[in-house]
Amino acid sequence: MLRIVLFVLTNLAVMALLAIVVKLTGIDAYTYRRGGLNLQALLVMAAVMGMGGSFISLAMSKWMAKMSVGAQVISQPRNATEQWLVDTVRRHAEKAGIGMPEVALYEAPEMNAFATGMTKNSSLVAVSTGLLNSMDREQVDAVLGHEISHVANGDMVTMALIQGVLNTFVIFLARVIGTVVDRALSGNRDGGGGGFAYFAIVMVLQLVLGALASLIVMAFSRWREFRADAGGARLAGRGAMISALERLAGNRGENTLPKAIAAFGISGEGGVARLFMSHPPLAERIAALRAAA
Repeated sequence: MLRIVLFVLTNLAVMALLAIVVKLTGIDAYTYRRGGLNLQALLVMAAVMGMGGSFISLAMSKWMAKMSVGAQVISQPRNATEQWLVDTVRRHAEKAGIGMPEVALYEAPEMNAFATGMTKNSSLVAVSTGLLNSMDREQVDAVLGHEISHVANGDMVTMALIQGVLNTFVIFLARVIGTVVDRALSGNRDGGGGGFAYFAIVMVLQLVLGALASLIVMAFSRWREFRADAGGARLAGRGAMISALERLAGNRGENTLPKAIAAFGISGEGGVARLFMSHPPLAERIAALRAAA
């Protein structure tokens, strides 16, 4: 769950920052014309900001993930466990046809792992100490296969494209609605927009619409988990993947991953309402693997 929430929250922050920059530099003035908005100019600006913000978030994802959990990259294995971890990731990466990811460990009691990165050949796979201490090697092997499958499937790039399109609509609609509201509040003056009230309305709308757009991102996230489980089963064995998920289901303790990156992990079901869940329930994931067998 770690990967998705980090990406979504980083994206919202980047979009808010870009909106402030556009306002302060006066770039948004080009989206106005006498009598109202220049919809063509607005759409171009929204697309540039939306896609740009999404890929900036993607470029920052690996660094943000490391900082959020304090993950330490294993540059030189210090013991047999770290050596096995690096060797296992390398084996899965070669089998999946991707470049060798960075391998990292982070201190946390819960069983979790995540993968992130901008490209298939520049990624990061991080594992919690709780996972290594609570699972046997066959189960850890399957978890690593699951995370490598996320990278091999290009999930983060696809996520960035989806988020970029959604950002474009969010920016566009926030400014169209903001102009209508601003004009209504100001007595329907000609033109509208550009003032502080308009900017405040747009920022609020952008956050609200951005949160609603994240429901689509979460839906894609849930779907990709089934694909990553199937990939983990191919790389490490279906029985091992099912066993790992059953182990996770049997120990549903508190997830100590920061909310900003909780959707990147293998563990976690996301939230109370299904629409806001970044992961399907573990029982459904296990049933899907058994049905596929």
